This record gives sequence, structure tokens and C-alpha cells, in this order.
Amino acid sequence: MANEMYHYMVDFTMPAVLTERFTSRIPEQRALVNQYFTDGNLVSYSVSLEKSKVWAVFIAETEEEVLLLVKAMPLTRFMSHNISILTFYNVLTSRLHSFSVN
Repeated sequence: MANEMYHYMVDFTMPAVLTERFTSRIPEQRALVNQYFTDGNLVSYSVSLEKSKVWAVFIAETEEEVLLLVKAMPLTRFMSHNISILTFYNVLTSRLHSFSVN
């Protein structure tokens, strides 16, 4: 029997002041986020500096699996976070017109 995969929303709250310790880890964070996309663990990642928020949607079998992925992220130690399993997750994918070389 195949394992069931679920979507999980992780709602991060950034610190009020973004210190050098925080900002110096942004390149590491971005690299890991890109790796999570490549590996199929992450389907959405959004940042709002205005609201001091980061939202990420992961695909995983369990919340514990998501927590391991989140804890591996370099900026997690500076932010609070909340993990929620999503009942629905719909997204509009961009539609690119196919190119013909005829």
C-alpha cells in the first residue's frame, strides 16, 4: 500500500529586528528552500517583510516529517512557527503556450 502524502502549511513569524546573525543565514536558507523544491518536499514558499511572515507549504506523510524539514532550515531558530495540516490546497499553475518549431 502506498504511503499517504499530505500538504502542511507552516506559518513562521520573523523577529521584529532582523539582525546580522539572521540576515547572514539567508543565502543558506534560500539554498535549502531550492533543494526542498527540487526534492519535492516544498510546493510553496512566500515571504512578507512588511508583515514579518514566511509561509511555506510542504508535502509529507506526517507532521513529524515536516518538523524535521523545518528544523533543518537555517532561519528556523530565529522564528516562531506553527504547522497545520491542510484540508484543501489548490493552486493555479501558470499556463505556458507550447512553442512549435514548424
